[in-house]
Amino acid sequence: MGDGWTMRKMWVGAGAAAALGMGFVMLLVVGVYVVAGNLAGGAGGGAKKLAKGSVPAAYQPIVQKWGNLCPAINPALLAAQLYQESGFNPKARSAAAAQGIAQFIPGTWATHGIDGDGDGDRDVWDPADAIPSAASYDCSLASYVKDVPGDPTENMLASYNAGAYAVIKYQGVPPYKETQNYVKVITTLEKSFAAPTGRVDPSEQAAGAIAFAQKKLGTPYLWGGNGTADQGGRFDCSGLTKAAYESVGIELPRVANDQYNAGPHPRREELLPGDLVFFSDDLTNSRAIRHVGIYVGGGYMIDAPRTGAVIRFDRIDTPDYFGATRVTEDGAKALPTTV
Repeated sequence: MGDGWTMRKMWVGAGAAAALGMGFVMLLVVGVYVVAGNLAGGAGGGAKKLAKGSVPAAYQPIVQKWGNLCPAINPALLAAQLYQESGFNPKARSAAAAQGIAQFIPGTWATHGIDGDGDGDRDVWDPADAIPSAASYDCSLASYVKDVPGDPTENMLASYNAGAYAVIKYQGVPPYKETQNYVKVITTLEKSFAAPTGRVDPSEQAAGAIAFAQKKLGTPYLWGGNGTADQGGRFDCSGLTKAAYESVGIELPRVANDQYNAGPHPRREELLPGDLVFFSDDLTNSRAIRHVGIYVGGGYMIDAPRTGAVIRFDRIDTPDYFGATRVTEDGAKALPTTV
């Protein structure tokens, strides 16, 4: 009796929520450009602070402190660089011999590594040294190109990628595709690590992503599922959100904790249909996120919850609610393919 009643209750609730969700879909389809106009110019000026949990708790105080070392950087920009370089992995090592959370090569570390925690050594593998060193190196590069016209942060990032000489020679970001892309990637990722200072612009692709997910309601969950034919069209949580946004031309990473970095983070009271909503047992660390769904309005999401369940509507207001991301095309493109 218990299981049958639970299933009936779930689908009655799902039916009511489906009507609610479809209403929001229609609102988005008809009015997304109006809403976008009303909310334009969301992020204002002022000192940037880190978004909730966007940097692992062990590193957040260091990033917040050293991210204010000079005017050319800020905590969110520094976090974006660390995420791009290593995914906050202090043991990361690249094929090019780059080491640690900030991926210094030995020659650069020898010149620019500092004793950030004042313990008497400079250890490239210690984030308490490597993160301050990354900030210090950024500021050194900014000082080299301080007389170059243009945006000082973009000139600093271009120097990081192509060298200060190239920035001075071209009097700004040099015409190298790789360098121009690096500047765009980091400045775009910065928005994912910054706590918004105003409302966040809505996604124009949100309605299509929701429509895709609604068509999958009732599909059994499959761990690792991507919805392929050999998997019977089944999904896990991040497989569903990836496929939903892929249907509207946005390529997301495969796992939920990387999907969190695909755009800025609206507050709970600012959620719009199409936002990704995330859940974690550690509310201080986005790298520990374990579940994701697509918000449809009214406090509900569509998600693929767990083995033995089906894709369905669930409430988002639970103790493990972590936060949300408003997916943007540029934000998704900026994410590293491996972290």
